[in-house]
Amino acid sequence: MTDYQAARPTENAMRRALRRARDGVALDVTEAAVLLRARGDDLTDLVASAGRVRDAGLEAAGRPGVITYSKSVFVPLTRLCRDKCHYCTFVTVPGKLRRDGHGMFMSPDEVLDIARRGAALGCKEALITLGDKPEDRWREAREWLDAHGYDDTIAYVRAMAIRILEETGLLPHLNPGVLSWTDFQRLKPVAPSMGMMLETTATRLWSEPGGPHHGSPDKEPAVRLRVLEDAGRSSVPFTSGLLLGIGETPEERAESLFALRRIARAHHSIQELIIQNFRAKPDTAMRGMPDAELDDLVATVAVARLIMGPSACLQAPPNLVDAEYERLIAAGIDDWGGVSPLTIDHVNPERPWPKIEELAARSAAAGFELRERLCVYPEFVTRGEPWLDPRLLPHVRALADPETGLANPDAPVRGLPWQEPDEAFTATGRTDLHRTVDTEGRTGDRREDFDEVYGDWEALREAAVPGMVPQRIDTDVREALAVAADDPTRLTDPQALALLHADGPALDALTRIADDLRKSVAGDDVTYVVTRNINFTNVCYTGCRFCAFAQRRTDADAYTLSLDQVADRAEQAWEVGAVEVCMQGGIHPDLPGTAYFDVARAVKERVPGIHVHAFSPMEVVNGASRTGLSIREWLTAAKEAGLDSIPGTAAEILDDEVRWILTKGKLPTATWIEVITTAHELGLRSSSTMMYGHVDQPRHWLGHLRTLAGIQQETGGFTEFVTLPFIHTNAPVYLAGIARPGPTVRDNRAVTAMARLLLHPHITNIQTSWVKLGAEGAAEMLRSGANDLGGTLMEETISRMAGSSYGSYRSVKDLEAIAEAAGRPAKPRTTLYGEVPEERRRTAEASDGHLPELLPVLPAE
Repeated sequence: MTDYQAARPTENAMRRALRRARDGVALDVTEAAVLLRARGDDLTDLVASAGRVRDAGLEAAGRPGVITYSKSVFVPLTRLCRDKCHYCTFVTVPGKLRRDGHGMFMSPDEVLDIARRGAALGCKEALITLGDKPEDRWREAREWLDAHGYDDTIAYVRAMAIRILEETGLLPHLNPGVLSWTDFQRLKPVAPSMGMMLETTATRLWSEPGGPHHGSPDKEPAVRLRVLEDAGRSSVPFTSGLLLGIGETPEERAESLFALRRIARAHHSIQELIIQNFRAKPDTAMRGMPDAELDDLVATVAVARLIMGPSACLQAPPNLVDAEYERLIAAGIDDWGGVSPLTIDHVNPERPWPKIEELAARSAAAGFELRERLCVYPEFVTRGEPWLDPRLLPHVRALADPETGLANPDAPVRGLPWQEPDEAFTATGRTDLHRTVDTEGRTGDRREDFDEVYGDWEALREAAVPGMVPQRIDTDVREALAVAADDPTRLTDPQALALLHADGPALDALTRIADDLRKSVAGDDVTYVVTRNINFTNVCYTGCRFCAFAQRRTDADAYTLSLDQVADRAEQAWEVGAVEVCMQGGIHPDLPGTAYFDVARAVKERVPGIHVHAFSPMEVVNGASRTGLSIREWLTAAKEAGLDSIPGTAAEILDDEVRWILTKGKLPTATWIEVITTAHELGLRSSSTMMYGHVDQPRHWLGHLRTLAGIQQETGGFTEFVTLPFIHTNAPVYLAGIARPGPTVRDNRAVTAMARLLLHPHITNIQTSWVKLGAEGAAEMLRSGANDLGGTLMEETISRMAGSSYGSYRSVKDLEAIAEAAGRPAKPRTTLYGEVPEERRRTAEASDGHLPELLPVLPAE
């Protein structure tokens, strides 16, 4: 962009854009691109506007006139990478590492030596930087990891972060490149913050031969934007930014800034943006490319400040600007980034860090006080959960000023244990909620942090609109009905979609076809299971926007059961004839990954004969992430502890377009499928579910059902499909005015009927939910293709907290009455749809109708 005069905007366009900047009016991409070309007096005008915005933000944050930095050490964990960026000298090849006497990765001793020396100098951050997934490209990297017992590079990063925390006290800031959602779950417990430069959204610089990112799979802009989204969904304080002068146009640079603003606005997770100027390096493909000009950098900092707003934190690396510090401060930065008194900048080794004393003096000359921060920004330090894992809080608090969230310059830097809480299961809070939710209800209709925990509602509203637009249906419904009646496996997607929209006589015909198929496949018996739901905690910080069950640990309705209470409830259920306990809970930040094993083991030790149906795919991923185990290893250990099958909940809609509106931090579709298929491979069968009637449309239902059918064809592990109509009353996404008020009766009938048809012949049991639909609604679904009523439940808090008005318990006689209303007999079953032992049947019949008296409220301990 050195030839900016060639594309110089008109004077009128520049004047208008500068006036809007002075007046504090929001800019658009075109105006931002104009301002990026500002030079001379125009640039002075632009910088003044940006500086005012920055100053207002610092004032609001309680640190006026403060510019920050982090005292750090740079740990280049590996310089191998699968990418081939044309400007990079950080990355090398195995042969060169060997010739220079280095291993493929830094050894633990080398890492800890740097960290210990940094701690002795008062550093508080260990910046761990490495190439992307080197084992995917280099055999030597794979061999090193295998030889040292690590499944992948992320496992080694995690292990080194823990050792740094425990043995030195430095706080790891991780830059491992492109991460998946699951990677974030693995690393969040060991690092207060992470980062990855966006660099640019200009796809042509990646896709076209000769571009700076050509041949680098991890530099595709869409991939990097997904990483930023996943960081936000996972509540990870995240650093990102732009790399200027690698061939992008002003318009492309402006688009990149607006993409970053969109993510920052949606998730509030971007803790800082780095505006970094390109510096050409010898021995690279871009060695002849001119460096980004200082005016270009200054203009970009100023425009970034105007776009990102006063609360954003902007950084420009001081070692890349030839001591032109005052110009960057004037343009709107409020941070200098990591500065090390010990290690070099391994990405720009030719550019030494300035002395901290010099940086302080130059900042003071510009009217700013230099203050030290931690790798995680003060706003996130003061926010605490869910941004900081409980296992990291002691480490962060040991180094933070409790008043400001900045670094405490006098804090000793020493290692602290990284460990799970000592008391995993202590009975706390409203442990009688399973009963009193029916008699007293919930304390309020929403959590106290409603406006913050779910992300930005306005941004979410905008994102939800495209997915909620109905689709025009041109397919002949009569023709589709004929195919469904003859052979539902031949239904095309357009035909299935037409039937999912059916109404009136067409819907009546559809449900008759589904009911006929039900009779031929599953017979007339309406099955049910005598079971008890045990939701062992409702403390959860995941931020699912449809969930009214989750509470913060300090909320009035929050509770956690002890292991004894869980086992007591299972034992009581067995005494009244239950064959199963279904156990799920919130993603409680204090519960270790092994807590699930403890729950299963406690129940099996107390009641060896009961079937433990427990732990949603989200809980499985949480357990695996917290223990450092793979999903397969964790499920294997859970099975050994007593787990018999898993619920296929946490599915909602298996379409990420919908999932990211419904949930903030829950697992993506691909991860849900991975958990379920892995469980099936290990012999752990599961149910399958779909929650519908919120921000979805019939096309999403179709995709979901097709996905489930495909999984079943591959694994055969699903026991049933459960329809879960969305309960809207207390759901945050409804209270925010985004979701519709649950499905209509038409929707329920169509979904039930089409589930029977589209899952045929792979999933033969279709379950309806009396707790969500009531007796009459459930009976109607039994006439629409369903053959199962689910369980007696005995207690149920998830739907009741959401506003369901149909209670928490149905006796066997109640369920038989629902079946009778549909003109059918009822029959008990086991979890896996087997015959119930005679002793269990007799016990259930003898106790039927007396469950409230037999299941007293357990006292809180």
